[in-house]
Amino acid sequence: MAHLAFQNPKIQDKVTVLKHPDETNNEFMLLEVELKPGGRNGWHYHTSFTEEFFAKSGKLGVQVGRRKLSLAPGESAKVHIGERHYFFNSTNETITFNVRISPANAGFLQALQIGYGLASDNLTTQKGVPKKIDHLALLLSLSDTRLTGLPGIISSLLIKRAHALEKKGLKKKLIEKYCQE
Repeated sequence: MAHLAFQNPKIQDKVTVLKHPDETNNEFMLLEVELKPGGRNGWHYHTSFTEEFFAKSGKLGVQVGRRKLSLAPGESAKVHIGERHYFFNSTNETITFNVRISPANAGFLQALQIGYGLASDNLTTQKGVPKKIDHLALLLSLSDTRLTGLPGIISSLLIKRAHALEKKGLKKKLIEKYCQE
């Protein structure tokens, strides 16, 4: 299977799918991420899969709960279901790391493609957050991403909204526009 690759022009990172869920009988999927200096995501957690981060080049920062890690090439960190975490690049160079998601989550992959597509179409903020609340709701739901703190309360409401949006066909429309097979 050819490797899917997509870039986010807003946060300037690139994701390549090294192992698609179809290749692993949905046991896992493996992504490679190139993250520019200053790149990061926000505090979040997942309810249906674990993530394992493997540093390949540069120093990968991973915050898991209260543990702040700086992973050198060859080192890894596992984030269990329900653990609050985020990753970041605090260096002055682009870093590369792999992320193994177990079990595979096809919705997570779709959410990445949609989010990056929205960014390419200038439908997100400079930080990559969708400008339309309905797009954000669907991305949170698809990716099984739960935010923490005050945004967590809002994200719970958005995920509930996503179910209604799915019935209205917005999910299907975004998948058809942005998702590659």
